[in-house]
Amino acid sequence: MKSYKKYLFVIPILALLGACSDYLDIVPDKTQEIDLLFERKEAAYKALSTCYHYLPQQDGVYSTHAFASDALTTPIAQETPGVELMRGKQSASNPLLGFWSGYYAHGRSQESLFKAIRDCNTLIDNIDLVKDMNDTEKQQWKAEAVFLKAYYHFLLLKQYGPIPIVDENLPISASVEAVRVKREKVDDVFEYIVATMDAAAADLPEHITSDNNLGRVDKITALAVKSRVLLYAASPFFNGNSEFYETFVDAEGNKFFNTTYDNEKWKRAADAAKAAIDAALGNGLGLYTYSDIVPNFDSTAYRNDEVKALYNYRYMFTDKWNKELIWGNSDPVNNGDWWTLQAAAMMINPDASSSYGAWQWVSPTLQIVETYYTKNGLPIDEDLTFNYDRRYGVTVVPADDKLHAQEGEVTARLHLNREPRFYSSIGFDRGIYRTWGTKWDLEMRKGEKNGRRANTNDYVITGYVLKKICHPASEGDDYNKLIAYPWPIIRLAELYLNYAEALNEYSGPSDLVYEALNSVRQRSGIPTVEESWSNAAWAITPNKHKTKEGLREIIQQERMIELAFEGQRYYDIRRWKKAAEYFNKPVTGWSVDESAINKFYTVKNVGQRAFLTPRDYLFPIKLDEIIVNSNLVQNPGW
Repeated sequence: MKSYKKYLFVIPILALLGACSDYLDIVPDKTQEIDLLFERKEAAYKALSTCYHYLPQQDGVYSTHAFASDALTTPIAQETPGVELMRGKQSASNPLLGFWSGYYAHGRSQESLFKAIRDCNTLIDNIDLVKDMNDTEKQQWKAEAVFLKAYYHFLLLKQYGPIPIVDENLPISASVEAVRVKREKVDDVFEYIVATMDAAAADLPEHITSDNNLGRVDKITALAVKSRVLLYAASPFFNGNSEFYETFVDAEGNKFFNTTYDNEKWKRAADAAKAAIDAALGNGLGLYTYSDIVPNFDSTAYRNDEVKALYNYRYMFTDKWNKELIWGNSDPVNNGDWWTLQAAAMMINPDASSSYGAWQWVSPTLQIVETYYTKNGLPIDEDLTFNYDRRYGVTVVPADDKLHAQEGEVTARLHLNREPRFYSSIGFDRGIYRTWGTKWDLEMRKGEKNGRRANTNDYVITGYVLKKICHPASEGDDYNKLIAYPWPIIRLAELYLNYAEALNEYSGPSDLVYEALNSVRQRSGIPTVEESWSNAAWAITPNKHKTKEGLREIIQQERMIELAFEGQRYYDIRRWKKAAEYFNKPVTGWSVDESAINKFYTVKNVGQRAFLTPRDYLFPIKLDEIIVNSNLVQNPGW
């Protein structure tokens, strides 16, 4: 295995020793504090917790990357850094949501992931000093830090492309020139990450089930995240990207990106995904299915299979530590789990005496609403039974749709005859929303009980409500009534999608690819790929799934639906090199300041997205970092 001996200065564990410094600063030797930190197990455990502390808070309203795409938006008064980034407000002087230098937004700090890496290295170097731990414990904790170090490198790679590899901390005696680290080739960074994750996996426990240790990484976590890493390495943005980065070179003229395409990278990604799936299934994990008794208001529903599909997908995301969750991020500060994004998406109950735990200003966009399939498992513009050209027109809700919308009321055709994941994720005017422990009939027009009242800034600007991340039993009249849960970093459904994508790209359509996709679809009550696309009465392009190019489109849309609002859409679209197609259009929704039916159901631009190609594919390194370290090469366009 290639040796990676890259360094940064030793700065002690920040959260414990109070250090506050740019990651390149030279600081006094803290040997005595390090010795104290690793003298006893209790203190060393705090050091391990600090390594986890740097995990990005994807449930934080102002820190989540879920807003960094065209899927979610907010009123202007509530604009988040993710929305600002997608409006073209990114800058090299003060980067938004950047992991290189970290950032601060509305009371939430994300520290530099280079600090995280340094703290992981500190634990790795010193855990053997602890006197009251056995060798097995030391080996596991060290492996956890090794994995986290690799994961933080991956998060940096996703944003910046070529980055410095920091495998060891620099000694205090290092020269000034040694401090001025250089960015490494993208392929070398990927190889380092994969090799480091493999090394960690060898010493991690197979599967953690103890309640006290949930959220800590195990071997299945390492295999699953490795699958994601190799999928990125094989994807068009990183694999043979001569279109963007043929001339992106270091000071010696070496290309940062290997611009020669390598199909074998897809094989490697497919093998990694299969290994992760097998390990997960072999340890009792599986796709989530709802096993409790449905509430009374749905217990007599006339389509029980469809009700089950709704509950499968809705609770898959919010049911704590369920069998599908491979790695979740919980917050020990806020009673163990996250809740803030849930509060921002939570609908205000007009009948509650207080609703301060429900903010009602996170809105799915019309773009993501149109991404979901029809009930036949096809895109809305590919289904012969769906009136795509008249989708914005209104119609009376028939009895056959009473499970999802209010029978006899008027709504858009767009809202009817859709797949269960749509109804589990999106609330719409005259739809039905299972929330606050009951069932609501949504009325979303101006002045109605769930619509915008007066000129308040707490309203859903597109006319759509985000259900998916809100636990159905949460009640927003008090923060303590919000049901918190760990934010899913990676879950089993993604592994099936990773496998399907990689295998199709490597060798084209096959029963194995269909089987992986169908595992995800059938859990949510959606027909198989073959059934949907082979039916000439449904599909406008029958048998599209039988070509690599056609199946690629199907897999990508499946992924955007299944993983919607989980913070992956922005990075997936970038790795597919499709940002110009998705991120340069106005964000649209209904005219929520109108009360009349025909005026409310008028499509309106509610915000702009701006993405400059190729500049915005990579985040800028903060200018201060470039000034301090003359060896750093800025990303193109910044």
